[in-house]
Amino acid sequence: MEQALKITNVLSDPTRYYIYKYISQKHTEVTVQEIADEFDIHPNVARLHLSKLEDVNMLKSETKKTGKGGRPSRLYVLSDDVIQLQFPFRDYQLLAQIACNTLLSLGEIGEKALYETGKKFGKELMEQQLNRLSINENELTVEQKIQIAKEALTTAGLSPEFELSTDGSKIFYDVYNCPFKEVAVRHPKEICNMHVDMMKGIFEVLFPNMELTHNDTMFETGCKSCNYHLHL
Repeated sequence: MEQALKITNVLSDPTRYYIYKYISQKHTEVTVQEIADEFDIHPNVARLHLSKLEDVNMLKSETKKTGKGGRPSRLYVLSDDVIQLQFPFRDYQLLAQIACNTLLSLGEIGEKALYETGKKFGKELMEQQLNRLSINENELTVEQKIQIAKEALTTAGLSPEFELSTDGSKIFYDVYNCPFKEVAVRHPKEICNMHVDMMKGIFEVLFPNMELTHNDTMFETGCKSCNYHLHL
């Protein structure tokens, strides 16, 4: 409760709230000067905002040498802490862990059900997105489909970035946030496979004949994103 009060107090400042939102969408570290330039504020004010966010564990920072001489630069990035403000308290993360443990305790049948449910959820998510837009997927260009897929994955909390190959036969994309990270720590293979099937459900609505290939993952390589590509 005390931590929740600290967080609400820190985010009550509009500039600080938008700084946190900006960093959460960046996927990379930011400097004091970058924040000062982006929000048109003095570097000392930017540093104060960043320090306030770090004090409540919403950000973390480290000092790195720039290679250009002078003082090392302090870089800020999102912390690994899950920020939740719920009144009254709800623990959906614990519920997800219980549900996952229950399914996987059933062995192969439960694991199959997990993957099928993930794919079904992805398909429903994309169908809802198209219904909201009142769009027929058969009338869309590849570029339009990519934009809609990006919006759907963003809605699912994945923070994606897309790139279409020059010949238009492949779509490369990175996912910078795993919304299932805390559960995936205990069940990395199963949760990653479910995650992939969920995205297959999303993409199959737009690209019925596509093949999704999973490359690097955050958990296996320690990189900042999970990498995928679609063969169209």
